[in-house]
Parts: sequence; structure tokens; C-alpha cells
Amino acid sequence: QWRSMIVPSGQTCNMEEERHTERVYAIREGETLELQCLVTGHPRPRVRWTKTDRQGESYPHNETLRIETISRHQGGRYYCKAENGQGLPAIRSIRVDVYFLDDPVITVHQSLGEAKEQFYFERTVFLRCVSNSNPPVHYTWRRGREVVSQSSDSGVEIYEPFFTQGETKILKLKNLRPQDYADYTCISSVRNVCSIEDKTAQFSLSNRTAPPSIKLLVDDPLVVNPGETITLVCAAAGGDPSPTLSWVRPGGEELPKRSTAKGGTLSVPAVTTEDGGAYSCVASNNVGNPAKKSTTVLVRGLRKGRFWITPDPYHNDDNIQIGREVKISCQVQATPPEELQFSWLKNGRPLRSSERMVITHTDTDVSPGTTNLDIIDLKFTDFGTYTCVASLRNGGIPEISIDVNISSTTVPPELTVPRGRSHLITQEGDTVDLQCLVSGKPKPIILWSRAEEGGTAALMPDGSAQVESYDGVLRISNVTRDMSGTYRCQTSQYNGFNVKPREATIQLVVQFPPTVEPVYMEVRQALGRAFSLTCRLLRAHPARLLRYEWKLGSRLLTVGQLGDQQDETYYNVRALNREGYGEYTCDITNEAGAGRCTFLITGKAYAPEFYYDTYGALWQNRPRVYGFKLQWTQMKPNIVDRILAYRLGIRQMGQSRWWEQEIPIEGTIKNGELLTYNLTELVKPESYLVRLTPITRYGEGDATERIITYSAPVNPHLSKYLSCGFEDEALCLFSQDKTDDFDWTRHSAASRDTKYTPNTGPSSDHNGSKQGFYMYIETSRPRLEGDKARLLSPTFNTNSKTASASSSSSSSSSSVANHPTYCFAFFYHMYGKHIGALNVFLRQKGQTVTETSVWSLNGNQGDRWRQAKVNIHPTSAFQMVIEGVRGSGIEGDIAIDDVTIEEGECKNPPPNNLRSLASPSSPHIWQLSVTIILALIGRQR
Repeated sequence: QWRSMIVPSGQTCNMEEERHTERVYAIREGETLELQCLVTGHPRPRVRWTKTDRQGESYPHNETLRIETISRHQGGRYYCKAENGQGLPAIRSIRVDVYFLDDPVITVHQSLGEAKEQFYFERTVFLRCVSNSNPPVHYTWRRGREVVSQSSDSGVEIYEPFFTQGETKILKLKNLRPQDYADYTCISSVRNVCSIEDKTAQFSLSNRTAPPSIKLLVDDPLVVNPGETITLVCAAAGGDPSPTLSWVRPGGEELPKRSTAKGGTLSVPAVTTEDGGAYSCVASNNVGNPAKKSTTVLVRGLRKGRFWITPDPYHNDDNIQIGREVKISCQVQATPPEELQFSWLKNGRPLRSSERMVITHTDTDVSPGTTNLDIIDLKFTDFGTYTCVASLRNGGIPEISIDVNISSTTVPPELTVPRGRSHLITQEGDTVDLQCLVSGKPKPIILWSRAEEGGTAALMPDGSAQVESYDGVLRISNVTRDMSGTYRCQTSQYNGFNVKPREATIQLVVQFPPTVEPVYMEVRQALGRAFSLTCRLLRAHPARLLRYEWKLGSRLLTVGQLGDQQDETYYNVRALNREGYGEYTCDITNEAGAGRCTFLITGKAYAPEFYYDTYGALWQNRPRVYGFKLQWTQMKPNIVDRILAYRLGIRQMGQSRWWEQEIPIEGTIKNGELLTYNLTELVKPESYLVRLTPITRYGEGDATERIITYSAPVNPHLSKYLSCGFEDEALCLFSQDKTDDFDWTRHSAASRDTKYTPNTGPSSDHNGSKQGFYMYIETSRPRLEGDKARLLSPTFNTNSKTASASSSSSSSSSSVANHPTYCFAFFYHMYGKHIGALNVFLRQKGQTVTETSVWSLNGNQGDRWRQAKVNIHPTSAFQMVIEGVRGSGIEGDIAIDDVTIEEGECKNPPPNNLRSLASPSSPHIWQLSVTIILALIGRQR
């Protein structure tokens, strides 16, 4: 049995119940949200918070959810889920409504058809007010100081278009009149919800009002060298009111981090190639649409210089031969491309275009730029080093030079895989080199990629589509199983021959040891029982010829081989004996290694689980000695051998010494059974650490610890020390005196037998409720005249610093001033012609127990509830005794209700307070609320 509920523990501006009893918690944006999930139950439930509208959002796994500076996006439905393994989880939800109100913004518009005419001259004008809010915003327009409404001005229309869901209020001024040129104020309001005050925006409409226009004071494009500082300037060319200017980059891209912007001026120091691109200046004054003009920044640069050699295209032979044609091509990426220029050198000397040496350049608009040198009718004297030099026309950056050797040794590439290296087998975690041997001069770049499998291209181990290699070796470190597959090496056209690529493939096989489950499992078993262990194969490579081996410790149990279709192996124990306890392992092995399942077989009992939902403080057992009612359940008691006893350890916090004792257990503990043990010898009212360890014939089980604490009262000015209306069956820990003749009975008028004795007893509790409870003495047979029923209050410890617990009622009167007075009050009902007596005694526990009469009344007092009040002066631990005495007949029922103890003299005691006997001074008593009292009071022994 357990339950949970959500309560706000922080400040809320509104908590309400909506339809379907959904709870809504309202909070203002920026405040701290704090929700508490109150959970009871045993074992102690685990609590988790989740939110519906955001996948993967996690919150701390505790009972309090705290979100500081909450934002509007964090509103929504929050769930508190509590579970303890007993039955279904308990789930409670609450909707959090985040309230906010942004500043309103007024924008001014004119219909499109009229925009080409002089702005706002005998034209219709729209003033639109927008403010984001929750709850929905309410708008009010003012012209000057007067509220604008269309009922009072025929030249005005106020409406909310459907497409804005009521969030936009538009003020339409039809055919502007002189009085329409004025100051307008839009007031947005959420009606002070969450104490959010109204917000306003203003706009002055005049015959000068105009949308913005701007001009750029910068070249377009702006070409700069790396490292320079650029300054972009734009200025407003028109607009009323004066527009604000800002610089932005397209697509929401951020401005360079080093940049500084001030109005229409943007400065970027030490510009880099990454800073190149488009920049836009935007001008806005909330009239019409914003004005926007853009410029492009080009940062000079050269990169990616490459070359390739094309043999004679009219012959099938890829080799270079005398008398044939050969073309050398160079390619460079340049910014700006139109500034790119090439020059050629042969053996370091400038080369000019001629009939046999033809130099051509591609169109500069085609990027990247390429230059070609065609050597027609190759001669022996043409062998040498050719250099293409790329530069930018206006300088400012280094040039790029590319050397290409043409000689009789210049040959196209060949590509092979070393013998025995086309099928590689490696194991997971190793480092492997894939190698392709490449010949040719010049030696080309090798491009590595993975061959497509099943129509989809696989990525390289580093995540890229392909990897360049200059030596033909691809090294893969820490190989994993998903890197298995076919790898392709091929020659690149760049820095080599422009011929059909040569390529080869290498098959990589990654072996890995079996992956098994469970990796570790603890199994708890009682002696004599049968059980089975299963080790399951999940994956392995190679997955054939798999062997398994079961061991207990170092002792071999069984070996075997998994069949091709078999993915698990079992080990069965028919009857567990003491030698069968220990660590069982199952190794499933292939060429790459072994996967191991481990099972720890133990007879240890599971840990006990403390029951926390009882009152948690110590109670006084006798003067200076305290006790505690320890309660717990046993987790899975029937899994292992019967629990014979618990080892109980107690240690006072802050000290190292443990006191230990055994709690014997008779019979078998049932699942969920609540076990109880009274700790009775705690000598100091402080915190104690308690450890509980179950013991079976196997030995000690898992221990559980908890801290028990004496909840000392800290506030001596609480109004109530005791308040009891007998509404719960525990009777506020009142108890029946074992030495009396009969007991007081708890009853309510609603459940009273209709055949009860008439003309006696109450017809309701003191508050007039038929359902309310009270205590009464039933005087019908077999009761006899003079029989007594005695009800004992809990024992209260005075906890005085000025008097010892052995103080008794015989203390000297000189100490009276040191002990405050307390008022004991209760309501009584004494109706019937045979009413006996109602007596109240103060019982004190000093060196001896004394009992003193403090109040008494007898005889019929009428069919109504009356109140009694009496001052008491306890000097040591004490109880109040309420005694009912049976009169001469059956019409003698006496009832009591609403018993209280308060600090201080009784105020306005009723006249029927017949006797008040003052005892000598008493030590000071802390006053407590009812919930804390339950933690302090002792048990009636």
C-alpha cells in the first residue's frame, strides 16, 4: 500500500483545479520552479520526473524537481513516477503554466496599392501592436491621453485578424485626417496575472512619417588581403522616425567574433578567408518593411595547386613518346577568380606561347582556374622541368609554383597489391596497414575508399568518404568489427597522369571474440534446490567451431562445441549442496578469444528494507533512557534458506564503537511481512546508526543501515503541546490503564447502535458532527456501580535543564518560579440520571510514581458539551489520567473530546473547573506540534 502526490514547495502565483481535475501550477517566467512529489510506501519508492513534450529531457531522480530561472519553453506537463517493485508504479502529473509578457512593438503599414504614392498623405494607415504573452494579451489603444474606440470615432476601426489568433490588435485609420497625426500608445495587459504589470509602446504619427531607406558607403565587392582590417559603413538615407541600423550575415550566420558593430559601422580586424562572404545592412524604424542592402567581402587567396599530365589523346598508348603530343595542366582555386593569372617556366626560364608550345587558360569565371601547356611533336630537347606559377593580379599574397618533370623516365602509374595482402585477417583492437604498391613517375596520390555494399557507400574509419595517401598505405588503428569490408585504392588524376584510374581492392576481415550474456549475474539459492545457468552467444567472428567450457572456480565441469544453429549453452544443478556455492564461469571461444559469462551462486539472504513511514524520533523508555520502534520487511525471504536471526548493530553517530546483539526469528518470514523490534537502551537523545544483517545457515546476508534521530523541539513558543480529537484509531497514543475495571470506548454518533441506552450519552462529537469521534464509558451491564475506566495520555518528558528527571512533587516551593504552568483542557458530556464521576489526575514519574487529583466533577450536567480547564505544574516526566466512574444505573454514559495541553495559565477557565491543585515548580517543557509529538512520546509500559 502506498501513494504519491505532487505539491508545489516554491512560490506560486496561482494554483487551480481545471476540468477533469487536472492540476495547473502557474509561475512567472524567471522565477524558480520547485515541485515536490510526496510519496509514501514500503519499500521506499524511487521517484523520477519526466516531461511529455521534450524527448530525452532528464531530471534528477529525487522527490523534488527544481528549475531555477524558468523560461517559457519549460512550461508543460510534468510527471512524477514512483515505483518500489510492489504492484504498478504510481504516476501523478501537474501542468506548469509559465506566465510572461514581452514589451509590445508597434509597426506602421500602408496598403500596397497606395505605397507608391506620397506616404501617409490622405491615405489609409494601419498601426499594428504585437506582444508575446501567456495568458493571451489584451490590448488598449490611446491617442494622446484618450482611449481610442471605433464607437466614438467613425474614422477608426479596431480589429484582430483571424490569422493572428487574437494576439495582434490593429488600429486602422481611414483616410488620414489632421487629428490623426498624434501620439499613439498601445497598452498590453494580462490583467495582473502573477503580478505581471501592463506594458506600453508609443509611436508618434506625423505627416513626415516614412519607411527607412539606406545607402552603402563601401565597394561591392570589397576585395582585401588577409590580415587587413575591413570597415563596412552604411547610412540612413531617409525614414521618420530615424531608423536603427545593424549588420547581419545571410542564413543567420554569426558575425566574426573579433568584429565590433556600432550603428551602421562594422569593423573586422585581421580578416581571414573564413570572414569572406556577404554582409547585409538592415535599417528598421517599424514603418513599412525594413530596408536592406548587401555587399560581398572577398579575401584574396590561392589554394589547392594541382597538376596532371595528359598523353597524346590520338594514340592508345599511355606512355610519353618522342614525336607525340603531351599536355601539362595546372589547376588553382583563387579569390577573387578574375585576378588569377598564370605564367610558365622551363628549367627556371620564362616560357612564351608558340606554335609548338601552346599556352591556354580557362575562362576566369570557371572556378577553379586552369592553365594548359600543349607540347606538340615532343622532341628530346623538350625534356626538362616545367613550372606553372599562379598569382593574383594585384598581389598582396604569395604565389604558388608547381613543378612538373617531363623526361624519358616519365611513365604512367601502375597499381598492385603486395602478394598475400589482398585478404587481411586481423583481430579487434589491433592496428592494421592496408598497402597498395604504386609505380610511375610522377608518383600519383592514392585515394582510398570503401567499396559499396548492398548499394550503399560505406564511410572510411575516420568518417570521411575517401582518404588521400602519398605512400599508398592506409593505417587503421584500434580496428573494430564494423570496419570489416572491401577497401579500394585508386590513382588520382591529380599530380600524376590523366589516364583511366588504376585501382585494386583489399578485403579486410576483423575477427572478434564472442560477445555473450550475462556478463555477470548473482544467483541466490537455498540448499537442496535445483537451478539452471544459461550462457547465451550474441555475436562472434568467426562464428563457427565455437567451443564452450563450464567451470566452478578452477574445477572443470564440462566442455563442448556449439552447433551451427546453437547460440546458448546450459549447466544444470539438480540439488545444490554446500560445495556448489561459488563462482561459475562459462567461456565461449573462437580464434579471436573468449567471451565469459560469470555466475555467483550464493546462499546470502537479500538485504532487509527498513519501514520509514512510522514516526521517526526516539521515545522515552524511562528517565534518561530512550527507545525506538524499528520496523522492516525482508526482501525475497523465500529465495534462500530460512532466516534464523538478524544481527543488530547500533552505533551512536560521531563514535566508533558498535553494540551488537542477535534478534532470533521463529518460523518462516512471509513476503512483505512487517517485522518489529524495540530498541530500548539508547542512553542519549541523539542520532544513531542502525545496521541489520540477516543470518541463514549459509551465513551472513546483505546488511542495511539507517540513521534514527531524536527530533528535539527547537521552538518553545508553539501554541500546542498536545491536541487530540480521537479521530484516528491510534488515539494520539492514549492508552487504557491495565489495572482498571473496564475501558473507554472510541465511538461516533453515526456508527452508534440504534438500540443504545436512551436519555444518556452525546448525539454528536463536541463539534456537532455525527461522523466525528469521541471517547465514552458504556455503563450498561455487566458494569457495576463504582467500576472505573482510566484513560492514560502519552508520557511527556519535561526535558528540563534546571531540574533532574528525579525531581518529584515534593520539591521546595522556592523553585516554583523556575517551572512554567501548563493548561490541561478537554470537553466533557455528562448526561443521564445515573451519572457517576469524572476525575482527572496528574501522574508524575520521579524516583517514585505519584498521582495527584487536579479536577473532579459528578452528577448530571445536561445534554450538552462543556469545557474544563485546569492549570498543572509538572516537575518531571508526566502523564494525564482521565477516570470515568460508573454511577448507580445504566443511564450514566460519560464522554470526552478534544483534549489539549498548552503552555501558560488557562485563560477564562469555566466555572465548573471545581478543583485546581498546584504542585511545586516544574522544569521547562518544550512545546511541539502534533506531528512532532508522535516522535517524542514514550510507550506506556
